[in-house]
Amino acid sequence: MALQTLDSPWNLPHFEQQLVHENGPSPKTVQLVTDVLGRIDGQDWSSYVVERISRYCAAYFDTAQALWSMPWKDRSLYQGWLEFSRIDKTSRMMGLRGMRRAVTGWPDSAEDAIVLATRILELPWAALDTYLYAALLSVGGWAGWTRYLGWQTDKNEGEKPSIRELLAIRLAWDALFLTLRQNDTLKSEWRSAVAKTPQPLSAADAEDQVEVVLQTAFEAGYQRELAQALLESPGAVNAGESPEVQVVFCIDVRSEVYRRALETVSPSTQTLGFAGFFGIPMEYLPFGGTKAERRLPVFFNPAYRIEESLSPQNGEKAAADLARRHTHLRMASIWKSFKTSASSAFAFVEAAGMWSAPKLISDSMGWTRPVPRPERLGLSARMQGQLGPQLGSLRSGPDGLTGIPQADRPSVAQSILRNMGMLKEFGRLILFVGHASTTSNNPQATGLECGACGGHSGEASARVAAALLNDSETRRVLKQKGIEIPSETFFIAGLHDTTTDEVLLFDGDGVPPSHHVDVAQLRRWLTLASRVTRLERADLLEIGNASERSVHAHFLKRSRDWAEVRPEWALARNAAFIAAPRTRTLGRNLHGRVFLHEYRWRNDPDLATLGLIMTAPMIVAHWINMQYYGSVVDHDRLGSGNKVLHNVVGGALGVLEGNGGDLRGGLAWQSVHHGTRWIHEPMRLSAYIEAPKSAIEEVIFRNPATKELIDNAWIHLFQIDEDGGIYRRGGDKNWCRYEPPEVK
Repeated sequence: MALQTLDSPWNLPHFEQQLVHENGPSPKTVQLVTDVLGRIDGQDWSSYVVERISRYCAAYFDTAQALWSMPWKDRSLYQGWLEFSRIDKTSRMMGLRGMRRAVTGWPDSAEDAIVLATRILELPWAALDTYLYAALLSVGGWAGWTRYLGWQTDKNEGEKPSIRELLAIRLAWDALFLTLRQNDTLKSEWRSAVAKTPQPLSAADAEDQVEVVLQTAFEAGYQRELAQALLESPGAVNAGESPEVQVVFCIDVRSEVYRRALETVSPSTQTLGFAGFFGIPMEYLPFGGTKAERRLPVFFNPAYRIEESLSPQNGEKAAADLARRHTHLRMASIWKSFKTSASSAFAFVEAAGMWSAPKLISDSMGWTRPVPRPERLGLSARMQGQLGPQLGSLRSGPDGLTGIPQADRPSVAQSILRNMGMLKEFGRLILFVGHASTTSNNPQATGLECGACGGHSGEASARVAAALLNDSETRRVLKQKGIEIPSETFFIAGLHDTTTDEVLLFDGDGVPPSHHVDVAQLRRWLTLASRVTRLERADLLEIGNASERSVHAHFLKRSRDWAEVRPEWALARNAAFIAAPRTRTLGRNLHGRVFLHEYRWRNDPDLATLGLIMTAPMIVAHWINMQYYGSVVDHDRLGSGNKVLHNVVGGALGVLEGNGGDLRGGLAWQSVHHGTRWIHEPMRLSAYIEAPKSAIEEVIFRNPATKELIDNAWIHLFQIDEDGGIYRRGGDKNWCRYEPPEVK
């Protein structure tokens, strides 16, 4: 028996994996009707069905790509498919006659269609769940998309396309094949396949699987190494003294490398980790933009809209810049429509081919600088909307007012500082660093951006947070609440480009003269830290022996090269999450594998911050961890294939590999594999929290979603005691002291 899977030792068993004997499918293979018929006919009917469903869904869910809209978008997903199938002639061309006539007699309800299909297929009750799951898994990309839409459903907005309707479509295909191609051979083979449909593994059975034991042992090896690092003496700090400079980074694993580099070149600088939206629950409208973007974790809703604008004193120049921006956006839209329309696409290629040669050469050689984002236009924008006293909060939807009302600002600021653990000992200069990635021609670029900002740049969040905490009235009310920010403390915003490891500071014209020297010194430290960070990352890119200048040039080229399939490794190799004071990890080389969140439990008497950490940042870290995990252990189903072959679907829905097949989820092969070896080591997230066990247990008890992830071992949970001891929460929900074995 040969296991058809990736050449990786870390695969957890899935009952749907194809375990293939030399003489055919094993009893553990879940066979759909199209699989059975394909084996009889020698034709890949399953791929054909996936292709037809995928093309239909791509047209149905299209948001911006197609110039001609599908005519059945006012129907449900399933009802639209019925209409589409009644005129689709491709089945006849493939030799399947009678399809359009057969579809005419099918029920209009997705639920009734599922019942009818299971009756035609004669599925026994014991095999029903397994078969339905396998049917959805065959179109897993679109199943994930419809499930996502289901999560986004708002009762006030009516029903969204459901995963149940997609299931009805997939089952209908199997039932129709069985009906239209009924013969004795198919009957016999199908009954045999149904009889061999495996039962889902129980938890006890799964624990006995060799692969699970090996996976757990593999994860234990990393946990041992991390625990040994944490059990070392805490890093040295100047107790009771306020640092001159404090820099707040996102908890992203790429920040760990940069934080360590900055602390090396400037030991007096204190770094902290916080979710990259910096506690601002907003949607953001860039300068000249027409659609606001949610800049917060996906399970939160924005409370405010922030609109970027030029300073009022710019007057006529501001209006002229805005008009030019709108004109540019309109012309870009018209030009794109012209290039992609059915009537002009070929003529455009013929007419513009020679004119495109210089740009093609420049892009191929990496000479072209990426087009700047709207918020990076250097317009000296102060985002007047977010603090203007005449503006209100977002009360009436997309067309409502913008900004954070004066009355709300102190509570928002207090929440930011409390959740960050920054209640006293403020530095003279405090920098909020968002992060973004510069890349060219990359449909998966959002996966390189800030997850806490909804897959966008963290710049706007950093700038709003800094502006809010510099507001004198906000500080006055904060002082009444017991949080006194010294008058000499000034907040500034910056952006860490994770491709080039450069840090850009914003709103320099707003820095008071008293802090010009401080900011100049900070820029020098950041420049040095960037150089150190690039040199460390160069080893992973196998250019560690090159000069510092060559390394920098190489990183810049990767950000501009439209043919670069690995602009950066992003969050590859992520493995752990730590919520503790920085002193617990200071001076440790965590190799860019750990999400670091600042947390001091003694400043959190009501456990509100702990609850937020364990239900938001930790869960986001788990999502990222699982995305990378799945993209390695079962890339065919959970990854997105070869990035070179990607084609964007529906404007922004996702990608196809090539010109057909299922909607691909997960990460491209190049995001987890070097070409000759794996870069990401798939392991479940290990979370370390410095807080009392009783407090951690209370949060778990109050949050069922977090409890399920921990109790079912999708997250390994550890507790760090005040004495530095580490305790592990076992499957029996009891805590035991973790003593990592010595490496011999």
